[in-house]
Amino acid sequence: MGMSVIISVATEDDAEQILKLQYLGYQSEAELYGDWSIEPLTQTLDSLRAELADRHVLVARLGDEVVGSVRGRVDENGVGRISRLVVHPRMQRHGLGGRLLTAVEERLVAQGPVEAFRLHTGHRSLGNLRLYARQGYRQTEVRAVSRKLSFVTLEKPVQAALKVAV
Repeated sequence: MGMSVIISVATEDDAEQILKLQYLGYQSEAELYGDWSIEPLTQTLDSLRAELADRHVLVARLGDEVVGSVRGRVDENGVGRISRLVVHPRMQRHGLGGRLLTAVEERLVAQGPVEAFRLHTGHRSLGNLRLYARQGYRQTEVRAVSRKLSFVTLEKPVQAALKVAV
């Protein structure tokens, strides 16, 4: 009998597991862009602990193991900013990323008021772009960061999120 993955609010005790998962999960992004200095790979434990206190941080647990995580906050303009969606490589392509995204959207709406959700990913991160498109996100901007990297910004109105959740 297999265990099911449970999504819950992250606690201070999850910080080390989240950081290790983030480091593991972002290796493929670093390789894709040839840049191992990206923030998810250089973030400190203290910085992550500060985010736990300052943002909505959710984790996906399989038993005691953190196998996914996502962060979100509502900015001063009522935009739900979603970041650091990461799923353990062995758990990818089973819908967990979509479940985490929906869960953080619901948390941000509950905090309210939220007009839209916004996130970004690298232009070569095709799996991420497909996931976000399936979840109702649409590209709004592409901004060159360096010769190797452009950030793609995607947004979704809250009404679209509520329709997907129903």
